[in-house]
Amino acid sequence: MAEAPAVPLPYRRDGSPPFDPADEFRRLRAEQPVTRLTLPSGAYAWIITGYEDAREVLSDPRFSNSRATHQSLLRVPSGAEPPSLVRQPGTLIGYDPPEHTRLRRMLTGEFTAKRINRLRPWLEEIVTQHLDEMERAGPPVDLVQAFALPVPSLVICELLGVPYRDRADFQRRSSMALDLTLSPEEMRAVFVEMFGYMAELVAGQRRDPGDGMLGMLVRERGDELSDAELIGIGNLLLLAGHETTANMLGLGTLLLLRHPGQMAMLRDDPDVVEQAVEELLRYLSIVHFGQIRTATEDVTVSGQLIKADEHVIVSLPSANRDNALCDDPDRFDIARVPTAHVAFGHGIHHCLGAPLARMEMRIAYPALLRRFPGLRQAVPVEEVPFRSMMSVHGVRELPVTW
Repeated sequence: MAEAPAVPLPYRRDGSPPFDPADEFRRLRAEQPVTRLTLPSGAYAWIITGYEDAREVLSDPRFSNSRATHQSLLRVPSGAEPPSLVRQPGTLIGYDPPEHTRLRRMLTGEFTAKRINRLRPWLEEIVTQHLDEMERAGPPVDLVQAFALPVPSLVICELLGVPYRDRADFQRRSSMALDLTLSPEEMRAVFVEMFGYMAELVAGQRRDPGDGMLGMLVRERGDELSDAELIGIGNLLLLAGHETTANMLGLGTLLLLRHPGQMAMLRDDPDVVEQAVEELLRYLSIVHFGQIRTATEDVTVSGQLIKADEHVIVSLPSANRDNALCDDPDRFDIARVPTAHVAFGHGIHHCLGAPLARMEMRIAYPALLRRFPGLRQAVPVEEVPFRSMMSVHGVRELPVTW
């Protein structure tokens, strides 16, 4: 097979603008919206950079999630192939219909907008408690550790029925599981820990089902779900349920601090909160790509033939900066009419927890800004450590004062 052109993967690199996709994607969208590239593993794939193409690929059943060799393609080869969460039973993003349909149907009821709206008073209480603790501690504080990370962690722990006291360990494992620089041996050790921990929780729920989602699944679907599927469901929801929202809260706050006029608007005008959250999601697009997919037959996208068994990656940040989605897409504007962005994906694999994530952000951002109207960075942006070469972009720390 001929050499593929070397184009950047959809990661923010060290030294690049912290909120923007790599500059190369602007050129690719205009000149080569479907581009062949070489992955760190040495495998070939097609990267989709345009908005319309992204929606087409993400909703096309001819691109399979279960047939891909998944995230191991994104790792530099160094011996044995590392394990992958998406290959485990119960992990929705690694399934195609009808198995995907069967599993997702069991979970959808817990994540409907109506169900999530009932949680608003509880979510507001959690946010208030953490803001109280921040105020008592006094500035400066690391917003990630004091607010952005613990709020969604507590929420997903309560919903799943996972002990919050275990948060330090599962947060450490989750961060490592998303780190694309780890060796296969390091990744294997992380996954052994992850699945061992969740296996113990599932065994406990089998013996005595609790009030959380795992207990509910055991009571209502226990005969339909294997222990392995329950472990996969639990791990996926636990990881996705806190990592994505935590990084949105941290990176989103930094972005707002860089735009004080828009920060004040979000703080003072309740009517702009929902559209502001949608603009933050579009503009930041912290999940770099949709799940690696594999063509089950020859498919043509934007005039480019993608052959059966070839891999495809959708750059979500690039698609959300396409002029086909909105005017002047590289401008951050919380007054923008909400767009049909793909920050949560598209199609049957659209993020199951999107209503919960939206609710958490709609509560957390304005509450933080109202409590601390003088909120500002405690260090220059050049000193803020970003998460590079991670599946989910964000900040590792965000020192703030007020």
